[in-house]
Amino acid sequence: MINIKLLAIPALFVAMLIISGCAPKLVTKGDAFPKMYEEQPRSLLILPPMNESTDAEAKGYYMTTVEMPFALMGYYTFPVEMVSDIMKQEGVYDTELLYNMPLNKFNEYFGADAVLYTHIKKWDVSYMVVSSSLTVSIEAEIVSTKTSQQLWKYTGTIVVDLSGGNSGGSLAGLVASAIATAINTAAADYVKYARVANNRLIYTLPVGPYHEQHLKDQSIELYDQRKK
Repeated sequence: MINIKLLAIPALFVAMLIISGCAPKLVTKGDAFPKMYEEQPRSLLILPPMNESTDAEAKGYYMTTVEMPFALMGYYTFPVEMVSDIMKQEGVYDTELLYNMPLNKFNEYFGADAVLYTHIKKWDVSYMVVSSSLTVSIEAEIVSTKTSQQLWKYTGTIVVDLSGGNSGGSLAGLVASAIATAINTAAADYVKYARVANNRLIYTLPVGPYHEQHLKDQSIELYDQRKK
């Protein structure tokens, strides 16, 4: 006979997780990012990404993916390369120096309403002969150049399985799997996966004034990443 009490334990455990706050919580865009709707920035100055990953080439790859998605969300975006060139003319060559500049300077130089900071948290391949995975994690933040307040912040992460699948437990199967894993790892399209991570970020962003849904998306729900 099935013990009803035993069956009730998993359900009780799940309920306890939900009550204790371990389960992901949902929040509306309006509640998560009220300052974005209050200030309604029209232009975003996109700074070159800060690379915190172990891949030295991650910054170059990601720079090719960041500008267009934010433009499509209804904001005027200053080209990343143009911003980088102008700041170099001002004697600022290091991304870290850019990130530490007073925000009012970006408004002064470019007339930007807000600045977009991006941090490449992970751009790593985990490789274990017969299996490997690629992790791309991007943290993005929009800060007002007028009030210096954070208007929006979110992290988009994607984990991609690059293994070739296990063709049984035979030696031939293991060799075939190892070869497939090596090929997939070498051929991984990092830019494509960075775009996927961007999409997870962009979904949470309140749309800008050049988008038809401007000020109409406050009720859209997303996972709450705000720290308590």
